[in-house]
Amino acid sequence: MAVVQFSEEKLNKVKEIIARYPEGKQKSALIPVLHLAQEEFGGWLSAETMDYVAGLLQITSIEVYEVATFYSMFNLKPVGKYLFEVCQTGPCMVSGSDQIIDYIKNKLGIGVGETTPDGMFTLKTVECLGACGYAPMMQLGKHFREHLTPAKVDEIIAECRAKAN
Repeated sequence: MAVVQFSEEKLNKVKEIIARYPEGKQKSALIPVLHLAQEEFGGWLSAETMDYVAGLLQITSIEVYEVATFYSMFNLKPVGKYLFEVCQTGPCMVSGSDQIIDYIKNKLGIGVGETTPDGMFTLKTVECLGACGYAPMMQLGKHFREHLTPAKVDEIIAECRAKAN
């Protein structure tokens, strides 16, 4: 297994993030450093990666695990090239998110938390993404996809497949 280590450039970024906080309060840098680690190490956080972050911040591994497992924005296992994060809270649910989730599951042949065999798509359900007026919706990368219907899901899948080629 490869040793987890930031590049010199990313390590300098980590130091810059830590410097934003008062001395002895480096734990405050945990979320931005976890984002950096997830970006740097393949889109997910392995136990080895979380242990590495704990060492950098001089905190215990369990403190990192607590944060990484609490927030749905952190992936604790490998994900596909395209991560469909479908909101499943109240407003989205009453607007049809359950049906959209079922449609995606059937269309891609995967369950929630699974990745297609080709590594292209992962389906994840998440709590409120703060776009209730656009329900049902999902996050795809840094963008929201709103007012989802089966036809719109088909378009999104086709768009992702076209970008991948």
